[in-house]
Amino acid sequence: MSRLVLIDGNSILNRAFYGIMGSHMLQTEDGTYTNAVYGFLAIMFKILENLNPEYLAVAFDMKAKTFRHELYSEYKGTRKGMPDELAMQLPLIKEVLNAMNIKIVEKERYEADDILGTLATKARKKGNRCNNTFWR
Repeated sequence: MSRLVLIDGNSILNRAFYGIMGSHMLQTEDGTYTNAVYGFLAIMFKILENLNPEYLAVAFDMKAKTFRHELYSEYKGTRKGMPDELAMQLPLIKEVLNAMNIKIVEKERYEADDILGTLATKARKKGNRCNNTFWR
């Protein structure tokens, strides 16, 4: 039986961003913020060390509205947008994940947790163990 670990990329990226912020954020010499990337990778490596999966996928939300917005126009209506310091790190973490040959999953109109729930259900139906890592 294979083990698949599914990671909610936005959830961990947010946790890493705010968790490592402190009095100032980590950044490169040219001013590129890196605290969320650093924290994301630290969390992901810990997950991999603890669970030792054969397969790993990271799902991200897309900027577009989801089917939930069509059902309820006020869905997430009071949420603030992603800070620029975090938004600029999203392409960086995706670049790192691609370089590590880690599967990134995104789909318009769906949130990462919708994607992960679907993948987990399919994996379990095939008899695989699946760990969803939402970190909420």
